Amino acid sequence: MSSFFRPFPRHHRCAFFTGIHKEEHAKNLQGEEIDPRCNDVETLTPQILSTDAEEILRFAKQCKQLGYKEINLNMGCPFPRVANKKRGCGLLPYPDMVEAMFKRIFEEIDINFSVKCRLGYFSPDEIEAIIPIFNKFPLSELIIHPRIGKQLYKGEADVERFKSLIPYINAPLVYNGDIFSVESFGRIHVATQPVNRFMLGRGLLTNPFLAEEIRGGAWNAPERTEHLHVYVIDLYEDRLRHAGGSPKVLGRMKELWSYLMYSFEEPQVVWRKIKKINALREYEEAVEEVFKSIELNF
Repeated sequence: MSSFFRPFPRHHRCAFFTGIHKEEHAKNLQGEEIDPRCNDVETLTPQILSTDAEEILRFAKQCKQLGYKEINLNMGCPFPRVANKKRGCGLLPYPDMVEAMFKRIFEEIDINFSVKCRLGYFSPDEIEAIIPIFNKFPLSELIIHPRIGKQLYKGEADVERFKSLIPYINAPLVYNGDIFSVESFGRIHVATQPVNRFMLGRGLLTNPFLAEEIRGGAWNAPERTEHLHVYVIDLYEDRLRHAGGSPKVLGRMKELWSYLMYSFEEPQVVWRKIKKINALREYEEAVEEVFKSIELNF
């Protein structure tokens, strides 16, 4: 895979686990997503989506055995099929449930434990009952995306609301949301001082060079095109190999392209070339056509 993606120091690259791990050596914890041979365990923080303290503890134990230093609990996923089960940000309206889960986790966990959350699911005021619970426990980090779950990703992240919470939070705080450019990062960085940790999400998928740009890196147009082209091909070939040549990889590549299309001058033209493809050869030809005929827009 192309190596031009260089993370910030203390950057979170999260692996997502949504299955239930009822056994000590559940098969869905043995995959390449957390295989140390495929990851840099010093910089990657595996993330779990769960409300089961015992499951989280099993996950933490296995991650520690693999060499990881920290796990992250996803209390931010806004999608209804998750939130309606009181998972992700659907857990935020239930502070008693959160506190009971955290009490059990911190009785036994022996690896760093961080949390990613939103302001709430139904209301941005829900976090007011959650913060005192977070403050009772030694979280290694708290990442807040200042939207509510019902918004999904609509509207704008509420930077002012995030800023108002800063004095009340004990854990090292991280801002997440709507960082799509160096300019937007600059505005948010100023508005959220003294916070100095930031998570890049959709912005990094839209512009894979964003982290490097924020750090002052510069790429000329031919270099950008070459590196992005190599990355897309390498990622596709890697996924195809691990999927045994199955066309199901196209769904995941299309998901990436639904963001990556905005790296190009004509994003809707790019998307039309990609979205309806169902055959591997057609996909490969479409990718080559995109990079041949459409310029990057940065």
